[in-house]
Amino acid sequence: MIDIHCHILPNMDDGPDYENEFMKMVTFAVNTGITHLFATPHHMNGKYLNPKHKILDRITIMNEKLQLTNTPIIILPGQELRIHRGLLTKSSFNEILTLGNNGKYLLLELPSFEVPIYTWEILYELSLQDIIPIIVHPERNVEIINQPNLLYRIVQEGGLIQLTSGSIIGHFGNKIKSFTEKIIEHDLAHFIASDAHNLNTRSFSLHQAYDKITKLYGMNKTFYFKENAELLRLNLNIKLATPIPFRKKILGIF
Repeated sequence: MIDIHCHILPNMDDGPDYENEFMKMVTFAVNTGITHLFATPHHMNGKYLNPKHKILDRITIMNEKLQLTNTPIIILPGQELRIHRGLLTKSSFNEILTLGNNGKYLLLELPSFEVPIYTWEILYELSLQDIIPIIVHPERNVEIINQPNLLYRIVQEGGLIQLTSGSIIGHFGNKIKSFTEKIIEHDLAHFIASDAHNLNTRSFSLHQAYDKITKLYGMNKTFYFKENAELLRLNLNIKLATPIPFRKKILGIF
């Protein structure tokens, strides 16, 4: 399996503080079947600054340690970038790290409570740079929960959607779990990722999420998400299902 979003690099953000914690997380990830892991520290979220060069340097060091211990996993570079007005200024843009440092896919985080009005401008400007934004964990965004067709609009504007494995298996409560299922049913999701931070409260649950997806929607849906992660790793175009807009209230969620 390939995990496109996690916080595993030590002493960079709200992931592990020490290298021994990093190794424990890596070992756990390997045991769940993960072979490639995109390390994506927070950047410009109001608390953490992790520019491109800093992440790339740390990735090199960590992969060298994994080789020395014959650990069968590859850590790939990435960044979870908080959307902000100055994102595309020259200085900020030079700090952006796309997934794999390949210039194509970028993890983009919205604030927890809203979809800023300038989101649409950012999506458009990124498209002019041939960068495809992947909106992370929108199932936990309050405004999107209340106005789910904002998610449909994001996809129509060229954004991709990454759901968190913990949301699928109920770690964030039944309301988030139910909404996550509706996003999948409306073909508005393109990736599943762990967003792991530790081994206690925010661990690797990708395997559990895929098992749940297979049970609910069949193996083809699980294969769709796994194949997209592999295509992303290879810097290729992913598979796109035809998105379905939300048309009515479901279970009193919206």
